[in-house]
Amino acid sequence: MERLDFKVGDIILVKDPTIGDLSDKILLVLDLKGKELLCALIDKNTNGIEITDDDLEEGKLEDRGVVVIEKLFTISPIDYQKVASLKKDSLDRILRAFTKYTSSIYFKVFHKEKSMDKIPASGKVLDEDDLFNLIDASLDMWLTAGRFAEEFEKEFPKFLGRKYCALVNSGSSANLIAISALTSYKLGERRLKPGDEVITVAAGFPTTITPIIQNNLIPVFIDVDIGTYNVNVEQLENAISEKTKAIFLAHTLGNPFDVDKVLEIAKKYNLWLIEDNCDALGSKYNDKYTGTFGHISTLSFYPAHHMTMGEGGAVLTDDLEIYRIISSFRDWGRDCWCPPGKDNTCKNRFNWKLGDLPFGYDHKYIYSHLGYNLKATDFQAAIGLTQLKKLPDFIDKRKKNFELLFEGFKKENLDKYFILPKWSPHSESSWFGFPLTIKDNTSFDRKELIEFLEKNKIGTRLLFAGNIIKQPAFTNNQINYRVFGELKNTDKIMKDTFWIGVWPELGEKKIKYMIGKFKEYIIKFKQGGF
Repeated sequence: MERLDFKVGDIILVKDPTIGDLSDKILLVLDLKGKELLCALIDKNTNGIEITDDDLEEGKLEDRGVVVIEKLFTISPIDYQKVASLKKDSLDRILRAFTKYTSSIYFKVFHKEKSMDKIPASGKVLDEDDLFNLIDASLDMWLTAGRFAEEFEKEFPKFLGRKYCALVNSGSSANLIAISALTSYKLGERRLKPGDEVITVAAGFPTTITPIIQNNLIPVFIDVDIGTYNVNVEQLENAISEKTKAIFLAHTLGNPFDVDKVLEIAKKYNLWLIEDNCDALGSKYNDKYTGTFGHISTLSFYPAHHMTMGEGGAVLTDDLEIYRIISSFRDWGRDCWCPPGKDNTCKNRFNWKLGDLPFGYDHKYIYSHLGYNLKATDFQAAIGLTQLKKLPDFIDKRKKNFELLFEGFKKENLDKYFILPKWSPHSESSWFGFPLTIKDNTSFDRKELIEFLEKNKIGTRLLFAGNIIKQPAFTNNQINYRVFGELKNTDKIMKDTFWIGVWPELGEKKIKYMIGKFKEYIIKFKQGGF
């Protein structure tokens, strides 16, 4: 029989007794190699990918068919008949399903059963769905933000209960955009101007603070409370001056600050409130998620955080004007709000008159801010979508691990030596870590203890920058800032505070080991073993 010209996506009926059980079977052509065909079986009463006549570009199936992705065959048929061809989008759906099947196998072989030879303070939790979505995004060959980013920006604010979300490439970029957006001339008299003050704490992560300085604003540093490691709200109100225009605070290690009091102060003095929610995704205050109280809130999706994209972050708000300003700063400063790859959604692209530009200048190339390019890629967003589905489970496991540590430290009387975490009765914390501060009357020091823990494969972290103004970035540069009151607790944190992990993959066995090593250290210390 004369050979037909096949293409991938053709459906053939094989009538060839030389190929055994495949004779008289319907097959889908997946690849052509000379006279050989790589095919998948199309059956009826089995599991797989269903196709109907609606999926066909030409031809007809007698009944619904199911493409069996687990069974591939390489054949060189002598007698065959082409019965149909798949539409391009249907073929795309089937080939992606094959990719999902093979990526699942790959994940199980190379990633699923990795042993943990150390107990890190933080870590990512990935599965085969994350791997497939990453591959799925790559199949689009769309290398910047695309359909996955668009979907994430719709789904993520639904989880928190906010209206608008701008996906960015990191939590640090999110903080930079949050502050930058509030300097926009579009906010009129409420815009932040050079020399305006932003109140924050000195015991925190640098990129909560650096955007303030980078925008020619003055950070005002106040102290925190030991145990919660959050802002001292009495100092907060007392620190306000005529120059104060904003408050920028983090929920430290997932522990919500006193939202009621901070909101009361912000409203009383008409101040912007920016929530750095990077370490607190899933935490609640008065049954409402943190990251929903401020005018703007920020998130990080670094591998250490509650969910990951590898690198990634988000800026959220409920104000449409602020959202458009945020998007402008993220996207080069442009005035146009069309997403990448789309034009003229305003139906007015060539009818604008802005600045000193001529009328009709292309809106896609009009820039209303001195912006950046801080977009995330679709690869990051693809992982973010699968991570988002698992986020409630991640949060529950963090809470459980925190409870096991807290109860274990109390049971072993370790609270005699350490200040254990404290939290507001209004809070339900999605903990990022388990903070500990060595008590003043304890004779061992932090350096010795964390060296012992690290030697015994227990990862530790300090409370980020400690006292930020004692970092070389401040001592070796002329930075304009103000300190209100004493930073006594901040200095105590710098000297005696650290934290250990509560991330989802730890579990009861590892936590018992961690508590046991703390107990071992105390016993050896008492016996003079150090």
